[in-house]
Amino acid sequence: MDALKAAQHYINRIVTDTSGMKVLLLDRETTPIISLVSTQSHLLSKEVYLVDRIDNVQRDSMRHLKCLCFLRPTDSSIQALVDELRSPKYGDYYIYFSNILKKSMIELLAENDESEVVQELQEFYADFYAPTPCLFHIGLTPSTHPLFAEGHSWNPGALNRTVQGLSALLLSLKKRPNIRYERNSGMALKLGRELEYLVNHESNLFGTNSDDKTHLYILDRKNDPVTPLLTHWTYHAMLHELIGVNNGRIDLSYLPDIRPEVKEVMLSQDQDSFFKQSQFLNFGDLGVSVKEFVDSYQSKTASQHKIESISDMKRFVEAYPEFRKLSGNVTKHVTLIGELSRIVGSHHLLAVSELEQSLACNEQHNTDLKALRTLIADPSIQPENKVRCVVLYALRYERAQSNALHELKQQLSSSGVDADLVSTVDVVLRYSGLRERQSDIFQNENIFSRGRNMFKGLQGTENVYTQHTPALAVMLEQLLRGRQGLHWQERLPNLDPQARPPTIGNESGIFNQDIIVFVVGGVTLDEEKAVANLNARFGSQNVRIIAFTISRI
Repeated sequence: MDALKAAQHYINRIVTDTSGMKVLLLDRETTPIISLVSTQSHLLSKEVYLVDRIDNVQRDSMRHLKCLCFLRPTDSSIQALVDELRSPKYGDYYIYFSNILKKSMIELLAENDESEVVQELQEFYADFYAPTPCLFHIGLTPSTHPLFAEGHSWNPGALNRTVQGLSALLLSLKKRPNIRYERNSGMALKLGRELEYLVNHESNLFGTNSDDKTHLYILDRKNDPVTPLLTHWTYHAMLHELIGVNNGRIDLSYLPDIRPEVKEVMLSQDQDSFFKQSQFLNFGDLGVSVKEFVDSYQSKTASQHKIESISDMKRFVEAYPEFRKLSGNVTKHVTLIGELSRIVGSHHLLAVSELEQSLACNEQHNTDLKALRTLIADPSIQPENKVRCVVLYALRYERAQSNALHELKQQLSSSGVDADLVSTVDVVLRYSGLRERQSDIFQNENIFSRGRNMFKGLQGTENVYTQHTPALAVMLEQLLRGRQGLHWQERLPNLDPQARPPTIGNESGIFNQDIIVFVVGGVTLDEEKAVANLNARFGSQNVRIIAFTISRI
């Protein structure tokens, strides 16, 4: 179960099913979908000599070329295609949509194909973005597609796009799963019902019977608000949070004296072996890894300088493309890690992270409060980091008799933190405070969980900056090991009451299961790492897990 390979399969079908010289037309949303799973050189090798946007009206007419169109079935893309068919610029058109087409859309296209240039019309379900093998998203951003409407309810546009993305994922994997949702989440239930309605309505595509070995778990971020509040120290997570990754692209043009070739760089597991091997390394191990990478490059550079014969020249010429690629990767990663190191130092993130981990993992109110007051008073700490630590304090000590949240918010305001930023403390409490959650994420709600938390603290930890384990990782491991089966059946009811519950009561664990996890509110890259680790550990049991989220990565 690999949606990255499924998306690559669809793209390969698009560019290889039609022979001859071709042009590929994309829209605003399918352009990044393609860029994440294919390269310009790969497209060129399949005789795709031009890639353009269908809404570019300045394109030249080239009737000797065949035209491949890969589009999302949106009103804007349909209208752009209608305009194209009314005045075709190419000889033949082969049209592929990334999701289910409405009958009215097909009729509209047929009515406007007066020149009869359309040779093929198909649905290829690659309507999601696949940055890594175990994490996928649908590209929504809060500025354009807010998640919430009034209260804790779906924004209709975000809900519709989420259903479309999930349905495309299921169709690409050829799965009709049992749908389970977190009991205390109205948004998870709403999404599950909308998806179930679509699956039943399109039973000719999905089949009529659910697959007992495939499960879709729809979770709600409010049940674990802690994980996204923490500073994460893996390479991929740091790049995303500290510099910014947009559909695999990183913009470094803001750096002074940046070399032109690294003003914008790409992250791709397929094209970048160092990133594939290092994306889950923590910051300390990353320094060792990049040094070994540079040493390897230097040794290969030295060997290339030893050209003493015709055979040496031939070897150099044959290795030159790979040598240039290696040189570019070395420059890219040394630049990225250097910038990360600068940000970590200038923002004092080690000190911030140590307090975050203490608030997330340990029950020591007086110590935490003293450290938090010191942090807020420090003018070198970023306002966002101060507020994150106060939010963690508010969540952990929400019921503590000595709770000093009001005082901390006043200290934030007096230290110059913007009032809107300070107000997020109360917003998070309303969204995912104790009354909203159904899980004891801090293990401090009763005497038994406090005891478990104390014993966990006595065991120590390898790294004070990575003590916290995401609740998603705990849940999945318990499911995979067959532990607390009744608890999870109660917490994650099935939409279909007649469906057979998953095999989670057997202490030997579960086998031959495909698990898709969707989190309303998004997943973190620390949770991506947890999913990747679980896939590696339980692969021998033929268990495969992928996580699906909303926000672009």
